[in-house]
Amino acid sequence: MRSGAFVFSQLMEFVPRHDFQACVRRYRGDLRLRGFSCRDQFLCLAFAQLTFRESLRDIETCLRALGPKLYHAGFRGRVSRSTLADAARAHDWRIYADFAQVLIERARKLYAGDPLDVQLDRTVYALDATTIDLCLSLFPWARFRRRKGAVKLHTLLDLRGNIPCFIHISHGKMHDVTALDVLPIEPGAYYVMDRGYVDFARLHRFTQQAAFFVTRAKRNLDATRRARRRVDRSTGLRCDQTIVLAGPKSSRLYPDPLRRIAYCDEETGRRFVFLTNNFALPALTIAQLYKCRWQVELFFKWIKQHLRIKAFYGTTDNAVKTQVWIAISVYVLVAIIKKELKLERSLNDILQILSITLFEKTPLFEALSTKNAHDFPSRCPNQLTLFD
Repeated sequence: MRSGAFVFSQLMEFVPRHDFQACVRRYRGDLRLRGFSCRDQFLCLAFAQLTFRESLRDIETCLRALGPKLYHAGFRGRVSRSTLADAARAHDWRIYADFAQVLIERARKLYAGDPLDVQLDRTVYALDATTIDLCLSLFPWARFRRRKGAVKLHTLLDLRGNIPCFIHISHGKMHDVTALDVLPIEPGAYYVMDRGYVDFARLHRFTQQAAFFVTRAKRNLDATRRARRRVDRSTGLRCDQTIVLAGPKSSRLYPDPLRRIAYCDEETGRRFVFLTNNFALPALTIAQLYKCRWQVELFFKWIKQHLRIKAFYGTTDNAVKTQVWIAISVYVLVAIIKKELKLERSLNDILQILSITLFEKTPLFEALSTKNAHDFPSRCPNQLTLFD
């Protein structure tokens, strides 16, 4: 870390500038640069996410109050509401989507060794979607209901580190299961989904590409039992069967055998029936895998509470997607810092501390560490040593 640098500057040193500029060049983001580059926009919106700014006026007021500090923090363009609004319309949101993928790949490598709640060496993903309500009069392109607008975030979460590795932003009318058409499938990985994703033609893609899925069966499932395996009923398991679909359409769309597992939760008394194309794992492990799916629900709750993705700084499709992708980049960046600096604090605590220390000249590790200030050696970088 550079001695005497602002916390914000130290934070942005974790952002690979070469990769960011590669994304900008890919979509010609700075082709008609008028004093406000894509990097300036990224810095402004990252500042807004970290300090919980409410509007463009709020961003402008706070940044202008910092005066000359902005230059030393990396800002080069003049910050104003009109400039930020123009950038939200002109700079392609795919620049920030591609750059978020760069950070995501880096974060996944850092968290690859983290343990799962289930003893499993493979990658486990949780897939789900969340809806963000919008005002239809301000966002007419996002029609959801007759008098309501919305966008959906279809998210694939790597359960090691809770890193979102795939996000598809759509209008509110898009059904959750449609996201399977654009979902990248990794051979050997496990995909955990709720029963809203039960579409046998789409699920058969996982089997064809040597990946595994775990989902819940619908109540009207038409199937024939081919074999069964003994289960320990004291663990909550009720049955473990090999089935084939019996419906004329479903059997054609998914002709291979499936595994059906029934499980009863002792705490709530609820009965769950799971479907999977994996026949090797123990039945109880399949039930535990589905329980891990709750992590994606907690992820949605966390980002809605701690990031600015429910109120937007612009009303265009491009502005909304830009803000969402920069918010995801900030989330992943904080996760990278937590791992690389080996911090004991939670992501929420780190965000809260950053929100009040961004323009202080404190070493980043010292600002975010759980140690007391007197535990660190005193620093006086501008004072020469008089005596050895």
